[in-house]
This record gives sequence, structure tokens and C-alpha cells, in this order.
Amino acid sequence: MDIRWGVDILGWIGALAVLLAYWLVSTRRVAGDARGFQALNALGSIGLLVNTAYYGAYPSTVVNVIWLGIAVYALRRGAPESVR
Repeated sequence: MDIRWGVDILGWIGALAVLLAYWLVSTRRVAGDARGFQALNALGSIGLLVNTAYYGAYPSTVVNVIWLGIAVYALRRGAPESVR
């Protein structure tokens, strides 16, 4: 199997993960600070990052590096305390 197949599959998985995360938040099935939402964003950005870097789409690669950084930061920070 050609490496491009793997790169394309990772890109599609990444795109689907980011779209699923966006749909879940937009339909209020999860909160924007939910671990699942951030994990989907991290997974999606990794898949898209591999794909865009491989194909030389460097602006998109940079966006996905930043997207991954935000998701990792949010996951490490954890859910915020509730405001009373």
C-alpha cells in the first residue's frame, strides 16, 4: 500500500473528528470545555496535521499545530470549577 493512502486516511479521520466535535458542541450535546470535545479536536488536528504536512499545505499545517496545542492545553488544564 502506498504511503499516500495512509496519509489520506489520517486526513479523513481528522476531518471527521473535528466535524463531529463541532457538531456535538453546536447541538449542545457536549460543552466546549468537555474532555471528549477536546480529545476529538486533538485527534482531528493530528490527522489533519499529518495530511497537510505531507502534501505541503503549510498554512493549514501551522493552524493544526496551534489547534493541537489548544486542545492539549485544555485537556491538561481539566474542566473548570463551576461558578457559584
